[in-house]
Amino acid sequence: MGAGKTDYESLLKRAEELLPKNVFETSRFEVPKVDSFVMGNRTIVKNFREIAQSLNRDVDAFLKYILRELATAGNMSGHEAIFQGKFSSSIINDKIEKYAKESVICTECNRPDTRIIREDRITFLQCEACGARYPVNHV
Repeated sequence: MGAGKTDYESLLKRAEELLPKNVFETSRFEVPKVDSFVMGNRTIVKNFREIAQSLNRDVDAFLKYILRELATAGNMSGHEAIFQGKFSSSIINDKIEKYAKESVICTECNRPDTRIIREDRITFLQCEACGARYPVNHV
C-alpha cells in the first residue's frame, strides 16, 4: 500500500514540473496607462505599441478595437497611435481596460496569460495558465 503513495507523489511532482512557470507567479497584472496628448484635432498616444505588447495582442487588431470603441478613425505611426478627434487619456484608458477585461484576462483564473486562436470561423480565448477556453466575438 505504501508503494502506491510514492507513485502518486512522483506523478504529482512530474505534473507540476510540466506546468508553465507563469502558473505559479502571483504578481498582480496591471493594464498600462496611456501617455497621450492632443495636438490640434488629433489625439496621439505615444506608447500604444508598448501597451499592445504588454497585453500580448496584435497591434493592428488592438487598434481596430479601440477605434471602434471611440467611434473614430486613426492609424499607427511608429510606436504612436493617432486618433481623429480630441480624447482624454481617461477615456482611452477606460477603453483599454474594457478590452483587457473582455479579451485578455481569463474569466476562470483572472490571469492575463491568454492568447487568441481561430478555429474555422470561431475565435477563442485560450488561457495558458489554467487551460480554460471560451469563444469571444469582438476580436
